[in-house]
Amino acid sequence: MVNPKFFENIDVGYSRETYGRTITEADFVIHAGHTGDFFPHHLDAEFMKNEPFGQRIAHGTMIFAIGVGLAANQINPLAFSYGYDRLRFIKPVFIGDTIHTRLTIKSKEDDKRPEYGRVFELTEVINQKKETVLSCIHVYLVKKKI
Repeated sequence: MVNPKFFENIDVGYSRETYGRTITEADFVIHAGHTGDFFPHHLDAEFMKNEPFGQRIAHGTMIFAIGVGLAANQINPLAFSYGYDRLRFIKPVFIGDTIHTRLTIKSKEDDKRPEYGRVFELTEVINQKKETVLSCIHVYLVKKKI
């Protein structure tokens, strides 16, 4: 939890990074079970040996969920998620990769509800090689001081 921050007190350009998390085979299996996505690219090691990546690749939705979850260690009680825009799966993630999330406030604007503003936070999931593997914009509604 962080100190409550009103819309007016959020600074464009502020950036933070989370701790890391290593992706495991158990993550693949659990995510497949949760979603029903048993596509061979995620679960069939023999099939993937002959494909361009040569090994199983993580579900993009899993990396999104884990990346966002890593960022949940700081919560502003005056803000709530309005959604995510421009979600992109940029590079594959493999079993054994370690990812962390970098969050940067990119812009702010007034909302149609006068008591709130919108904050646009670039969310980037980064692997151990410092490569961005996923990117999106997290849109928050944040209470104004009024």
